[in-house]
Amino acid sequence: MARNVFCTYLNQEAEGLDFQLYPGELGKRIFDNISKQAWAEWMKKQTMLVNEKKLNMMNSEHRQLLEQEMTNFLFEGKDVHIEGYVPPTEK
Repeated sequence: MARNVFCTYLNQEAEGLDFQLYPGELGKRIFDNISKQAWAEWMKKQTMLVNEKKLNMMNSEHRQLLEQEMTNFLFEGKDVHIEGYVPPTEK
């Protein structure tokens, strides 16, 4: 049976994550307050960040940057800014 949460990113009830995907307190906060849809949107942004900024997940500074961007995106409503990226126009 699907688990619903009030998603703080979408600001509505939505299907919750199946399990905690991120460790620690932040992971619990994500599990309790973020929907599958919001997490999928974050994963797209995360991929863009890692690729465009050439982040190395073995580097603790890069992991901290990514975690801060994730918190900003999911909980503070701040979009991810990638210098030079222009989203495709809708047709």
